[in-house]
Amino acid sequence: MGPLSLLAMGLISCHCMHILVRCAQHFCHRLNKPFMDYGDTVMHGLEASPSTWLRNHAHWGRHIVSFFLIVTQLGFCCVYIVFLADNLKQVVEAVNGTTSNCHDNVTVILMPTMDSRLYMLTFLPFLVLLALVRNLRILTIFSLLANISMLVSLIIIIQYITQGIPDPSQLPLVANWKTYALFFGTAIFSFESIGVVLPLENKMKDARRFPVILSLGMSIITALYISIGTLGYLRFRNDIKASITLNLPNCWLYQSVKLLYIIGILCTYSLQFYVPAEIIIPFAISKVSQRWALPLDLSIRLVMACLTCILAILVPRLDLVLSLVGSVSSSALALIIPPLLEIVTYYSEGMSLLTIIKDALISILGFVGFVMGTYQALDELIQSEHFLTFPNSTTFT
Repeated sequence: MGPLSLLAMGLISCHCMHILVRCAQHFCHRLNKPFMDYGDTVMHGLEASPSTWLRNHAHWGRHIVSFFLIVTQLGFCCVYIVFLADNLKQVVEAVNGTTSNCHDNVTVILMPTMDSRLYMLTFLPFLVLLALVRNLRILTIFSLLANISMLVSLIIIIQYITQGIPDPSQLPLVANWKTYALFFGTAIFSFESIGVVLPLENKMKDARRFPVILSLGMSIITALYISIGTLGYLRFRNDIKASITLNLPNCWLYQSVKLLYIIGILCTYSLQFYVPAEIIIPFAISKVSQRWALPLDLSIRLVMACLTCILAILVPRLDLVLSLVGSVSSSALALIIPPLLEIVTYYSEGMSLLTIIKDALISILGFVGFVMGTYQALDELIQSEHFLTFPNSTTFT
């Protein structure tokens, strides 16, 4: 059920991204504009709708998209901080027992270290420096470094988890259906990058090639998600952790994987931070004189970086934060809004009934996932007996 659901969500998410790009290009041509972001596209889509009420309240479309984009991207940043702390804590705690032998099953006495929340604070200065980078072209350098470090890590992880996979015949084909809502939120969180789709298209030298590149990129990550998720479950079964790096053995080869991922996630933080910064900062700067523009810009970036760290400290459950952010805002941006945008954009120009039904079904799927996933994640957060015991931390044997 997991691989099939991931494939379906990947296809639907990619399709919704193409809808957004197509609608943005449609309004760029109609209004003779060089570029249009997600919020502008939704606003112009509502202005083109046959409903008078929607036309009169079109500006709310932009505000709603901006709100969800800020929540989603800052939620990504919070998840990254929890991931960074969990993995660094595990490396430091086991450093006294780390060996060059990756095959012997030896018990390691963990060296007590500081709380995971303090590890999050140690990353804050680096996160602030990354948040101060304002040029998207410079951020692509960080993105390249992140991709290289993660690619090397993935190769090492795959070669480990493919060794000694137990007989899978006794594994259930479908898990408890109560967990599907959490799975939905986590999966849609993983695929949700719709907030950076239009900014990336705008920065391309030849934007006409963007749809092909988008499909290629989504195909690659869908294949990676399915393969890593399936192999990881087959290898570790119910002992699988919120992040597969926390299941790796205690030798320097696999400890280096965690360090590479820490570098990769740090580099990616700045790219995710770019979207909410580009929404909030221009609005704030427009309210002050040019003299105070730069100090205000830097101050807002500092406050936002600190806010992501504070939120990560308050909710240190990596698995539940993933699902909650995915269910609340990612489902709205990736599944609910794009199909509705296509309907209001092209309805007056003529749409087939099949296209309308398809768009309606995707939006309904997103809304059901939004409600059920949010409820399940909040319920788990409230009822969890280990809310402050950092269950992602692992002891090595």
